[in-house]
Amino acid sequence: MKKKVLAMLLASCMMLGLAACGGGDKTAATSGTDDAAVTTDDAAPAETETEDTAGDEAAAPALDGEVSVFYYTYGDTYISSVRSALDAALESKGIAYQDYDSNNSQTTQTEQVTTAIAKGTSLLVVNLVDSGSDDAAQNIIDQASAQGIPVIFFNRSVSEEVVSGYDKCVFVGTDYEMAGHMQGEMIGNYLVENYDKLDLNGDGTISYVMFKGQEGNAEAIARTQFGVEDADAVLEGAGKSKLSFYDSSNSNLYLVDQDGAWSAAAANNYMQTILSQYSEANNNMVELVIANNDEMAIGAVTALQNAGYNLEDGSATVIPVFGVDATDAAKEAIGKGTMTGTIKQDAEGMANTIAQISANLTGGAETFADVDANNVVGTWRVNIPYAAYTGE
Repeated sequence: MKKKVLAMLLASCMMLGLAACGGGDKTAATSGTDDAAVTTDDAAPAETETEDTAGDEAAAPALDGEVSVFYYTYGDTYISSVRSALDAALESKGIAYQDYDSNNSQTTQTEQVTTAIAKGTSLLVVNLVDSGSDDAAQNIIDQASAQGIPVIFFNRSVSEEVVSGYDKCVFVGTDYEMAGHMQGEMIGNYLVENYDKLDLNGDGTISYVMFKGQEGNAEAIARTQFGVEDADAVLEGAGKSKLSFYDSSNSNLYLVDQDGAWSAAAANNYMQTILSQYSEANNNMVELVIANNDEMAIGAVTALQNAGYNLEDGSATVIPVFGVDATDAAKEAIGKGTMTGTIKQDAEGMANTIAQISANLTGGAETFADVDANNVVGTWRVNIPYAAYTGE
């Protein structure tokens, strides 16, 4: 009988010991540390209890590791402004990050992504180099999704199909067609108001040159198309002729930066060549410059100034030059009267939105928490609004 009582006492002690072990694992499971991810069968009841207590409001666990930010090139003036603003925005949120310069090489960028993943990155923020097809973006998503790493693409367009194909991927950019529409309307209105003095040879038609940033780039395509189409619509509505591309032998009706860098140097070289053949003396002067970004616009302004136009002192004929981005250099040129107008692409607004989504994705919050709902498109995209800038 004594043996039977002793056995029952031993069994009771074992049961109490197991219960105590289960209570200890519950604390670890709710601590938010890496150790919480290591569970045993004994800890399972405690984990279930935690979920029941938290209900549907339980947030996803925070992600460890620095955020990796990839820029298509540090050399782009607008992208440099985004980088500066994004560095500051991430720092203000206490997010550790590493910037990468892909130097306009998709091969380099893809290798950088692979390296960052191997280092244990928590998030990829990608300013894609090759936006002409879905291949590069899909490659990055394939690498990231295999490790469950979220991806934010920004600025350079990625298709909805690719972004929506991965539930931890979003795009932050602009309604790039809108930039073309706004630029075209701005140009059309300016030409109508100043037509007589801009039509240098008095033929009733404004001769223009269009600088396209990059072949295959969605932003460049839209700006090239709508910058002209919408200007033509305003002109025709005012009883004026459509714009006429300066070179009748160019069926593309644009000049492209062959390096895909949207650079001032490319536009400057083109413009110098143009001005050696097309001039007021030859009665065929280019009367309008349209550029897909401010860098190319500034390059064209420099060439015009070297030829005696668009001088800061206002003593020379001004050929109107329009760009996109509202960089500091462009705003300064507009203020001096050497450039006419631009469309503001909000670098700070883009950076702040990227930083907020980064904090959400790494901290376990809903993806678009604290992001302006007016700018959110579906479940995959945020569009940062444009604004016209003429210095007025």
